[in-house]
Amino acid sequence: MNCSIGKIEREINVDGVEYDRGSVYERFGQLTDIRKAKGKRYSLTTVLTIIVMAKMCGEDTPSAIADWAKNHQEQILELLRLERPKLPHCNTYRRILAHVVYEEEVARLVGEYNQRGEHGEVYAIDGKAPHGMRKKDEDGSEYLLSVYDVEQAKVMSQVAVGRKENEITKAPEALKSVEISQKIITGDALHTQKAISAQIINQGGDYVFPVKEKQLRLYQNIQQLFAPEYPKPGFGKIPTDFLTAQKVSKGHGRLETRIITTSEMLNPYSTWPGLAQAYRLERHFQWFRSGRCYRTSNEIEFGITSLSRTNTTPARLLKIRRSHWGIETGLHGRRDVIFHEDATRMTVGNAGKVMASINNLVIALTRQAKFRNTAQARRWFAAHISEAFLLLTSPFSRLW
Repeated sequence: MNCSIGKIEREINVDGVEYDRGSVYERFGQLTDIRKAKGKRYSLTTVLTIIVMAKMCGEDTPSAIADWAKNHQEQILELLRLERPKLPHCNTYRRILAHVVYEEEVARLVGEYNQRGEHGEVYAIDGKAPHGMRKKDEDGSEYLLSVYDVEQAKVMSQVAVGRKENEITKAPEALKSVEISQKIITGDALHTQKAISAQIINQGGDYVFPVKEKQLRLYQNIQQLFAPEYPKPGFGKIPTDFLTAQKVSKGHGRLETRIITTSEMLNPYSTWPGLAQAYRLERHFQWFRSGRCYRTSNEIEFGITSLSRTNTTPARLLKIRRSHWGIETGLHGRRDVIFHEDATRMTVGNAGKVMASINNLVIALTRQAKFRNTAQARRWFAAHISEAFLLLTSPFSRLW
């Protein structure tokens, strides 16, 4: 059944809940529910909606989610139009997360939902190991590879890769499901692969990747390109096309100076797909205490990009490269520190992977609700539960 409010059509489900087409609430109803109808007390949409609302309000474990729902039982029953006076037990949430929903479907739901609306220019690709998923008999943790919109705090795609080294083979799958035309893909040195670079170019995007010794020939060529010259007496230096930019940042007792030098001189000799510039990035760090410098360190990074010098100055390239770390602070850091992902034990079935996708969804929802601070957003929604429900059933433009 549907009704019209102005120019916006709303749906009404069998419980009498109104929601907009394309909303998170509607998308939950499209997920596969492998349970049999007999004995099923709560719909998959109801259970997942309660989980996401509880996450938005500051709860992270199935037990805490169940307690939160019980403490707000009257309001939740009214919002979800539930006739049954009791809400799910914590074991129901565990079972749904671990065995009922397909983690690939949930990850795809979050990615497709986040690909709507506004987007930033830089997408960072990187893997994370949610240590709460690790079982006692396993040697290491399983990694989840994400394509992350740094500016809008949206996970555009997430795939399970197993071990860290499998990111190389799974990255094409993660990128294929995302519209990256006119976007810039950044990554770490693991993703500096010809096949990945070619795919990005073929999809209409650009890349900025660091280069380390694993790409030995490319690394040596860039290193030699930027090596200082010491000409013999009577011989001049070889002309170069080097351009340089510098940025100084200060904060948290540290002074950081970043100097980038770019060149196009390697382009005619390299077979790397789409190569437009090579760069050398120097980072100088000084730590201060009581006004005195007590420690210093230096780093040098070599890298490549498909961004042409015509459209990308060294200063812009320096900014793009630095923005890659937004996936660590904006996604991985938030999931660990604010959502306690590593500390929350979710080792049964697909529970850990599904919860990681839900964490991605909540981060994007709070950001699109105009909150920059996710912890602050969770505290606000804890006092405004009805607004959290509206966020799941209505488009953002109607609320904020």
